[in-house]
Parts: sequence; C-alpha cells; structure tokens
Amino acid sequence: MIFFSLSSTYYLGEASRYNAQANPSHFSSIWHGKLKRFFQKTTPDLTLKKFDHKERNWSSLAAGRGGATSETASVDDFGAKGDGTDDTEAFEKAWERSCSSTDGVAFVVPAGKRYRVKPIRFTGPCKSNVKVEIYGTIEASDDRSDYSEDSGHWLVFDSVDNLVVEGGGTINGNGKIWWENSCKRNKAKPCKEAPTALSFCENQNLVVKNLKIQDAQQMHVSFDKCSDVQASNLVVTAPGDSPNTDGIHVTNTQNIVIASSIVGTGDDCISIVSGSQKVQIQDITCGPGHGISIGSLGKDGSKDYVSGVNVNGAKISGASNGVRIKTWQGGSGSANNIRFQNVEMNNVTNPIIIDQNYCDQKGPCKEQPSAVQVQNVVYQNIQGTSASDVAIDFDCSESHPCQRITLQDINLKRVGGHEAAAATCNNVQTAIVRNVSPSC
Repeated sequence: MIFFSLSSTYYLGEASRYNAQANPSHFSSIWHGKLKRFFQKTTPDLTLKKFDHKERNWSSLAAGRGGATSETASVDDFGAKGDGTDDTEAFEKAWERSCSSTDGVAFVVPAGKRYRVKPIRFTGPCKSNVKVEIYGTIEASDDRSDYSEDSGHWLVFDSVDNLVVEGGGTINGNGKIWWENSCKRNKAKPCKEAPTALSFCENQNLVVKNLKIQDAQQMHVSFDKCSDVQASNLVVTAPGDSPNTDGIHVTNTQNIVIASSIVGTGDDCISIVSGSQKVQIQDITCGPGHGISIGSLGKDGSKDYVSGVNVNGAKISGASNGVRIKTWQGGSGSANNIRFQNVEMNNVTNPIIIDQNYCDQKGPCKEQPSAVQVQNVVYQNIQGTSASDVAIDFDCSESHPCQRITLQDINLKRVGGHEAAAATCNNVQTAIVRNVSPSC
C-alpha cells in the first residue's frame, strides 16, 4: 500500500495567483501525467489514500479501472423494466441498498434500456463511498403534475460525499413540454420555475464524468454548495431556442474544475453565480447558447460575490455571447480576479462583454445608484470573428466603474473579415498591454 500525504487541499489547473497552493497543484499535474499512467499499468487494482490533515481521516481514491467497488445494486434487480413505464421505485430501492452498504456497492443503470422516472432525491450521507454507473438512458417523466412537490428539481444528489457519477449513458430531461409552457416562448403563459435535470447539492469530493445530459426541463447540470469537484467529458445539448436551459450552472461552489466538455443549449453554456470561488474551466466547446457567463449578479438588490475564475481554453461558435460578465443595477458585492484566456470565437454576436446594466424582465429596469463591482479581469489571447459590429462591449456602471480590466493579444474581426470590428467602452478603466484589436 502506498500513501500520499499532502499538507493542504489541492485542485487541478495551473499554479497561478488564483491558486495559493502552488506545490500541491504541481503534484496534481504530475500525478495526472506519467506517474498515474505508470501506476495504472503496473498496479491496476491499487487504491491510493489521500490524508485529510484537518479531519484526520482517510478517503479512498481508486486508481485502477474498477476501483474498490465489486458488488453492484442494479436498478433491474429491484424491478426496473426500462420499457417506458415508471421505474422510480426501483431506483429508490437500488439507491437505498447502495447508500446503506458499508462495503461500497455501486448503483448501476444498465445499458440498452430507457428508464422513465419521476423526481428523485438521492440523499446522503452514505455509509461508504458510492459510485453511480449510468450506462443506459434515464428519461424524465413529462407529466408536470409529478413535480408538484418540488418544481425545481428532477434528479438530485444531496449531501453525498466522495461520490463518483459516470458511465457514458444519457440523462434526458424530456423538456419539450416545459419549453412549450415557458413565458419566454409564449408571452401569454405565466413565468414559472421548471426543474433542473441533474443537481448536486452539498457534495464534497465529487467526480462527474463521461455522461450525456440532454433536453433539460430548464437547467441541465447544477452544482450548488459543493466543494472539490471535477466535472469532465460531459456532452450537454438542447435546441438553441429552448428557454433558460443553461448547460452547467455553478453556485456557492468552491474548487471546481470543468474540463473537456461540449455544451450547446438555449442559454449559458456555463453560468457562474454568487458564492463561487476557484473555478477552473478548461477545454470547452460552446455553442449554440449564450456563452460562458459570470452572473447574473445583484438581482433584486442582492449582495453577490464571485472570485478566482479562470477560463483557459474554449471554442465558442454561433453563440449570442462569448465570455460575459453580467450584473443588475441595484446590487452590491463584487466579481473579482477573473481570467479569460486562449479562447477562439467563431461567428459570436458579443465576443467580449461586461454588462453592468443587465435587465432580463418584461418592463424596463430603473436606474439605481449601487452596483456589483467588477474588477481585476484579464482577457488574453482571444481570437476569431464577431457576428456584430461591436466585438468588445464594456457597459459599466457610472457609480461603480469597471476597474483594472486588462486586454492582451486580442484579435477579433467581423465575420467575413472585410470590415473592422469596433469596441465600446463606457465607464471602464482598461490597461491594454499589446496587440489588441479592436481597442477602446
């Protein structure tokens, strides 16, 4: 048995000013390279232990393909049919078996079937680490009355630490009935909440990977009050006109890595809102949708904070926005220490935008003196084409201007390349380092 003891928590991503623990991050990059491949080839059943010096306990991290789990709780074993009938009870029983076991029983959704389920909350804490293996398709009930007790959620993993959710299967929100009844599509309809397809709430040490999430009722995947999260190899899709269908939503979450994923929906590809810190976004393909957004923040006078966001490597195509920060008038707090780098834009309407006068409501938003402070934002190596005349749009607050906004190596042209794009800069303090086109 081999033990690695680290003196502090670490997360993936380059050592930067956003990561005070440079040495653990360096170890992480080595581990995820040659060292990890060596151990996987030579000792496939090895289990590593990471020591948490604060809690004085050991958590098992499987290095081999199978991990430590050998027994399974398949939903089929508990009566699931996978034939379009209601399999909710079988899922609940399988979860109870898996979560209550002290031996690490994997929760399994078999391949080749479509399991229709009503809203389910998979609640912890569990007696051992749980792995959820989704190989088939989980499909949401499209009877809206099934969501009367909780209109905001479909599948929820709540307070389950050291959880792994993977398998290559599909989670289908069956959202068409919800989109048709949205006030965004039909102005005669009342504006009502719709379920998020897959929610993770108050989970620590969470891994979500190798899944397809499609056609959510509203948001697709949400991380709420989570910490130490790795989300990778996700394919998140919905029609470009599906309302409010954010791809990946991050709220009140710290130390999260979102990597190597494809997201195209009817709203933000990735949205990051209040309480989120140390967010690493890497190798993302985005579009259609509304781009990668921080916010909205400050709605209804709220005090919101987001900090330490690093978007490093993205390709955004056919989206209404590229990289965006959006805040409402009347709020307070800050969006601070944010970096957008190595981003390719292809036919994006607003490639770079800060909007401190964001207003997403039926009537006009009234002028208000307070605002969320936007500061310490870096845009570096952003190239490509704008579908509009204005490729850089900084619409900042008169009372709280944007501060310390840095641009470096920016080259954005109009689609077709025949006309120069423009930049609009209101109430913003910018530092142009070099090679910026268009510029303020």
